[in-house]
Parts: sequence; C-alpha cells; structure tokens
Amino acid sequence: MKKIVAMSLIFLIGIFAMGCSSKDSLETKAKQEKETTVADKTMDIKDIFVKEKEVFGIKLYATNTVADDKLDHAVAIMSEYLDNNEDGQIDNPKVVERMVQKYAAMIIFKNPEESEKTMALLEENPGLFKELDALQDLYDSEIHIGGAKEGKFDASYEEILHLITHVGYANVYPEIFGEHAGSEVAKAMDLARGGYFEQVPAKYPENAWYSYDDKTADYGTMVTEYIYWSLTSILGAQEFEGRLDEIQGEWKLNTKDKVKEKDSIIYNLLMDDQYKLPSTLPDGVYSIK
Repeated sequence: MKKIVAMSLIFLIGIFAMGCSSKDSLETKAKQEKETTVADKTMDIKDIFVKEKEVFGIKLYATNTVADDKLDHAVAIMSEYLDNNEDGQIDNPKVVERMVQKYAAMIIFKNPEESEKTMALLEENPGLFKELDALQDLYDSEIHIGGAKEGKFDASYEEILHLITHVGYANVYPEIFGEHAGSEVAKAMDLARGGYFEQVPAKYPENAWYSYDDKTADYGTMVTEYIYWSLTSILGAQEFEGRLDEIQGEWKLNTKDKVKEKDSIIYNLLMDDQYKLPSTLPDGVYSIK
C-alpha cells in the first residue's frame, strides 16, 4: 500500500506541477500580449504628420488637413532660401549641417487650433522629435501663394526664415547672429529699438523703428523677429500695397532702401556675402538652373 500511495503522490505532484507550469505560461503570454498592445499604441510621428517632405536633409511635416499645394509651396520657399541662386548647391553648408544635426523641422498645421491640440500631444510624447526647440510651425491658413497681388502676406517667408536663422545661423555664428545680448545682430537691434530692453517695454522711444510688442517674447525671440523684418524688407516681401499700414506699429522700414538708409548696420550685416544669406526673394518656384 505504501508503494501505491507513493506512486499516486508522485502522479498528483506531476499533475500539479504541469498545472502550475501551464498557468505560468498563460500569465507570461498574457503579459507579453499586453506589452505588445501597449507598444503598438505608442504614438509615431506618422500618426500626426501623414505628409512628409525633405529639403537638403531638413524635414517638413504636415497634417492631413494641409493642402498639398501649400506643402509644396513651403518646400519651394525653403529650397530657395537655402539655395538662393538655384544651382542645386547649398549656399551655406555649415548652416544646413547644423540644422540637420539639430533635427530642425517645419511642422505645418491647418490652423492655430489644430496646432495647439497637436503640440499638446508632442509634449506628452517627447520622443517624437529630438529637440522641440528646433521646430517651427506654420499654418495652411496663413500660406498665401502669390498673396502680395491680393494684399496678403505669405507667412511662409517668415516662419521658414525663423527656422533657418534660429537653428542655423544663430548656432553657427553665435557672436554675429546669436540670439543673446552682445551679438552683432543684437546690438543692431537695440539701436533699432532705441535702447536695450530684456523684455518688451511698456512704451518704446519715439525714435525706434523696431517695436516688437508681444509681451510673452523673450530677448532671443525679439532678435529672431528683427532679422526676419530686416531681411524680408531688403528682399522686397514687405512693400506691397497696404502692407506698411499693417506693420508700422512694429516695423517701419518695409523696403530695401529704407533699411539701407536708416539701419545700415543690419543691412551690411545681412548682405555680407561671407554669410550667404538670401539676396533674392523666393518666388515659390524652385528650379535648378
């Protein structure tokens, strides 16, 4: 009897062990499936930006609500800014190299409302982009192809240039284009504003021709905006009919001649050939000559 009992116990123990092993296996499988499901739900950049283009290694992303012709227009403006003579060669390789290193990218939305919602997702999923500070947004609603003929400013000229100067030029030439007090462009800006103001003042001096008024902006942002106003005015983007009336509360030198005469420091700096900034306004048609 003892031997039979012993054999029975061995059999029962085996059955119990098999049951435990099977249970463990099921739990492990369930855990793996759960982990896989979670991984599958991890947000990918293509979940937000279904359209993607590239200019000299710099990405332009757009949501599905952005019109294809608006995205193509932004691509052309970026291309012309970086290859201004359209010979197929980057005008300033150091600037583009730094932008690529910094993962600089344009992110294009339908409008500000879509941008606000999407930026919240990007902040919740920081791994989607290497550096959020190297992103510049643009809206379909503010891209006006050939807008000057209708009295509308095409914001592509502004926002794309912001990305190039903020991520590219400011980092490659910090003593010249750095967005901080003491750089050459900052010193020129302070002359244009009638003094040094770390924050937007309650009122600018009467002799100021640059009076940026967004009180949420820091000093670096004001430098970025100053470069934009100066360069696009030199290139002719700000001189169409009715434009000066719209912008003179912030910027009074809307033509090349006005900048050259009133703000010769920034004019000479931006037109210095060693920095290879654009000297011709992009027309939205990039064709290698």
